[in-house]
Amino acid sequence: MTDIALFRLPSGRAWIGRGPFEALPTLPADGGAFYVNDFDLTDPLPWKRPTELTEVSQATLAQNAGWNGAQVPQVQWSKPATEWFKMAFRRIRREVLARRLEKMVPVLTENGSILTGHPVRLIERVMAAPDNTWGYAWVQADQGFLGATPELLVRIQDGTLETMALAGTAKPGSQDAFLHDVKEIEEHEIVVRYLQDQLADLGTVQREPRGLCQAGSLLHFLTRLRVTPSTPTSVDALIQRLHPTPAVGCLPREEGWLARLREYRAQLEVPGFFGAPFGFAEPGKAAPCHLIVAIRGVSWKGKEARLPSGCGIVGGSAFDHEWRELRLKREAVAEMLGL
Repeated sequence: MTDIALFRLPSGRAWIGRGPFEALPTLPADGGAFYVNDFDLTDPLPWKRPTELTEVSQATLAQNAGWNGAQVPQVQWSKPATEWFKMAFRRIRREVLARRLEKMVPVLTENGSILTGHPVRLIERVMAAPDNTWGYAWVQADQGFLGATPELLVRIQDGTLETMALAGTAKPGSQDAFLHDVKEIEEHEIVVRYLQDQLADLGTVQREPRGLCQAGSLLHFLTRLRVTPSTPTSVDALIQRLHPTPAVGCLPREEGWLARLREYRAQLEVPGFFGAPFGFAEPGKAAPCHLIVAIRGVSWKGKEARLPSGCGIVGGSAFDHEWRELRLKREAVAEMLGL
């Protein structure tokens, strides 16, 4: 099977790249490349330029994707155990209550066995995902990951930089209570404050009022922020500046706490793609460049599949509430992908 990359905008515009891919250290001047890295940004050559790049729609996807006879996958999932996650939750909350840590996002992963078919066919579901999400996929032979995320890390277009805080989660039916939920508002505002602080030295940051975003079967707080940098800033420098935000990482974003977060992710066997930047630079000089946060997705290797979900631990967090939020997020992904 040909190696494939996909990026789909909320507008429905999408591009498929087919390999072999040329790996580059920085964004090529003429665009037309995908950004693929893990959560810890360990790949020194994260920009992947495809041999072939085609703009596609839902109608033209199949003829350009090259399924090679692959069938839609059937996956048998196993319920995740609570022990390791509960331990991480208690340790994180203890640090938060001691005011040494403001927030951290542990991740729980549900494992599955692929009984039949190939996950590459889930790209069809990614293309049909809600129109306020960004679709993404990276497929290499018998392994890869894909999904549709509601979270933008950064978009650069016409000299303006746009980002968002997307944190705080509820089911759509509980909107009235959610709007006044102190814990969820606190979790969201931590991310907003972080982004404002990180962008402040680039120029005047414009913040929109906090609103709501319904992505599939989940409801989130959403705050958009924009800045026009006074001096040019590279995409790669912005990724280093912003990632990981407290929506998927920790605050303070200091090496000691990041090391602790990496330790928890290793113990909980979190796939490397989850929470990592993924992106696409449209073809052409000075064309728009989009970087998203790769959540709401699945990964696989051979016949083993993984479905991760994360939750932000702050002072007001309670284990039962967070455990339920983790389940709701995984159920939303499974529903979106038909799994």
